[in-house]
Amino acid sequence: MNEMRYLGGLPDFPLELLACDGRARAGVLHTPRGPVATPCFMPVGTKGTVKAMLPERLRAAGAHILLANTYHLALRPGSDTVRRLGGLHTFMQWPGPILTDSGGYQVFSLLDTAVVGDEGVGFRSIYDGSYHMFTPERAMTEQQALGADFIMCFDQCPPGTATEGEVGDAVRRTFAWAGRCRSAHEQCSGLGSDGPQMLLGIVQGGTYEHLRRRSVEQLLSLQFPGYAIGGLTVGEDRGAMLETTSLTADLLPAERIRYLMGIGDPQGVVEVIARGIDLFDCVLPTRTARMGTAFTRGGRLNLRNAEHALSMGPLEEGCPCTACRGFSRGVIRHLVMQKEILGVMLLTEHNLTFLTRLVSEARAAILGGRFAAFRSSLNLAW
Repeated sequence: MNEMRYLGGLPDFPLELLACDGRARAGVLHTPRGPVATPCFMPVGTKGTVKAMLPERLRAAGAHILLANTYHLALRPGSDTVRRLGGLHTFMQWPGPILTDSGGYQVFSLLDTAVVGDEGVGFRSIYDGSYHMFTPERAMTEQQALGADFIMCFDQCPPGTATEGEVGDAVRRTFAWAGRCRSAHEQCSGLGSDGPQMLLGIVQGGTYEHLRRRSVEQLLSLQFPGYAIGGLTVGEDRGAMLETTSLTADLLPAERIRYLMGIGDPQGVVEVIARGIDLFDCVLPTRTARMGTAFTRGGRLNLRNAEHALSMGPLEEGCPCTACRGFSRGVIRHLVMQKEILGVMLLTEHNLTFLTRLVSEARAAILGGRFAAFRSSLNLAW
C-alpha cells in the first residue's frame, strides 16, 4: 500500500477500509508520510503550530495528522517564506501528514469587508488592513508553496443563516471554483514544494437536501480522490447538521476519504463517526483548554470552579497525559487562576489526548462489531 496511486494523473492516497459497523467505518489512509488510522481527529495548528503543544507531545497524545490554515499562513509569514524555511513539515517540526484548508472559511467569515464574485473574494487582511484577492488559483499556489500532503479546493462557505438562494449561489461557485482548482493542480502535476499533494473537493449546500445532492453530483464529475463536507457547524441546528452529514456521506463513494470540517466536541465526534465520517478537525479542544476547561467522560470540567481548589484527583482517571499522570485538579486550577502557561499546556495535552483516545476506542469498537454498544454506553454530556 506504500506505492503511489494516481486518479486522472493526480496523486491519490488510498483508503483501505477494514470494517464497517452500520454506517461507521474503520480503515487506514495510506500516505507517503505514513499510515493514518481512521476515523481520525486532526488537531488544528492554525498558524503553523498547535497552540501550547510541542510536536513530540502531539505524537504522544495520539495525533496522526495535523491541520494548518492557508489564509493565516499566506498572510503571516507568507507561504513562500514557509517554503524557503523548509516547507510546512520542517516549519512545524512534524514528520507525519499535514492537511491545509484553502482559507475559504476564514475569508468568508470576514463578511463585513469581503467582496464575493465569480472570480474570487476580495478582502482586507486582519493583520494590517492590506487588500487581498483569493481565487481558486491563488488557493492552490499558496498550498503548493506550503507543501502539505492534503490540500483543499477553494469553496464558498455560506453562514448558517443564509437563504436557500444564497446557498444555491454558493453551490454554483463552489463547483466552478473546484474545476479551476483541479486545473491549477494539474498544471503542477499534483506536486507541492515538499512532495505529492492529494486534492479534496468540498461539498456545500447548507441543510438543503436538493442542494447537497446537486453539489455531490457536480463534484463527483470532477473525480477528486477525496471529499470534504463543508458548510456545516456554522450556526445551524445540531440535529439538522447530523441529518445532513448522514445524507451527504451516503452520497459519497465508499472507497474515498470523507472529511467533515469543524467538529471537535466529544459527543459530536462520536455522532459523525456513526454517520460514516473518517476525518474531522476543530479548534475546540485547544481553545477550551485556554479557557481553563478539560474534557472528561462526564462532560466539561471547569477548573475555575472553587470546588476543585483542594482536589487531589486527576482530571480523568486512567488518562495517560502529562496532566493526569502528575498533577492534581487543585494544582492545575492554581495554574489556571494564575494564568500560568503550564496550565494551558497541561489542559491542551489532556483535551487532545482525551479526544484521540475516544476516537481510538470508537475505531476498536467498529473493528470488533460493537460500535452501537460503545456509542450507547457513553455519557458525554456537552
